[in-house]
Amino acid sequence: MSKTLAEKILSEKSGTDAKAGDIVIAKVDLSFVQDTTGPLTVRQFQSSGMGKLANAKKTILFIDHAAPSPNANLSNDHIFLRDFARKTGCILSEAGDGVCHQIVPESYARPGDVIVGADSHTVTAGGLGAFATGMGSSDVAVAMGLGKNWFRVPETFKIEVSGNFPKGVYPKDLILHLIGLIGADGATYKSLEFSGSTIKKMSMSGRFTIANMAVEAGAKVGLFASDETTQEFLKAQGRGKDYKALAADADAIYEKVIKIKANELEPTVSKPHTVDNTALASELEGTKIQQVVIGTCTNGRLEDLAVAAGILKGKQPAKTVRLIIAPASRRVLLDAIEAGYIQIFVESGAMILPPGCGPCLGLHQGALGDGEACLSTANRNFEGRMGNPKSFIYLGSPATAAASAIAGEITDPREVM
Repeated sequence: MSKTLAEKILSEKSGTDAKAGDIVIAKVDLSFVQDTTGPLTVRQFQSSGMGKLANAKKTILFIDHAAPSPNANLSNDHIFLRDFARKTGCILSEAGDGVCHQIVPESYARPGDVIVGADSHTVTAGGLGAFATGMGSSDVAVAMGLGKNWFRVPETFKIEVSGNFPKGVYPKDLILHLIGLIGADGATYKSLEFSGSTIKKMSMSGRFTIANMAVEAGAKVGLFASDETTQEFLKAQGRGKDYKALAADADAIYEKVIKIKANELEPTVSKPHTVDNTALASELEGTKIQQVVIGTCTNGRLEDLAVAAGILKGKQPAKTVRLIIAPASRRVLLDAIEAGYIQIFVESGAMILPPGCGPCLGLHQGALGDGEACLSTANRNFEGRMGNPKSFIYLGSPATAAASAIAGEITDPREVM
């Protein structure tokens, strides 16, 4: 039977002829947690009676959401995770190493893998062809102990994107447009499979951005075929042997096909307090902001920082704006230093955070005050997401963020590019 990417991967990992709607027991290649979900997952594992990890070297604990720790309670959680890693031999990714959703694609994920994480943005690794999905802490604990778990094979929406992006338009604008089109629950438990000439030409950075936000439409996974671009990315990470070609069958059956013309897109912004509440950046001009965040697991890669640095070079943010830069990993930070981007940001008056989630989830490093508005390159703008339910969060691309920081209000980046 002809298969979608989701059906192909789950068929191979379950040893069955899996099709949409089936329930399968599939091998899990990688399990991970982060420091806000990890303590609960570890306690669930400890109380399960399983005793031993199925594969310690394929189990990772990330300290990234509160890095460095802002209070004693979180510091105690970090101690707990470090102690568990020491006792079991699993991998510990320390504070400052970076965000789990960046490090997993950089160092661990492979095309065709099944990956589960106790964090909804685990879907990011779908950018290189892995069936990567978020699960609850109990389910991830089971995967850690058994090396397998149950999955319902999702139906698939094929997202076919053709043409070239206009100047000032980026993959972030594409995924915001799509979420605005189908709604925050428009793809609940579906696989979003991205294809078309635009996708084939897209860099891995752009693919990761799109896969990262698939869950904001309710999707179980966001999947891209693995191709020459994937292969070159893995070679650059020193993991060329991890590559394998993987694509859906040409006559695969999809629940829905959505066609988008990239050349018709414009810089797009999500307005408070839902991701599908979208508008064109040009329609929001004049909306004052007090903070801009460029980074996080959605847009904290080198390519994103390059776009922002190109706009900010020789310029200053408005005096009413605090500009925060959060590289997604230590590797990204080092590359950005070498490329000169960090110097540009520092000279522009930006604050550089250690690699990690930063202010994205509202724990520290940029919580908003009452009535303040932030334009962020992150993936969520729910009420209270950045630490204060009396604040307002807008989402946009690194270009839109940089242009808006300079203007002190939401700005179409094409005006300054």
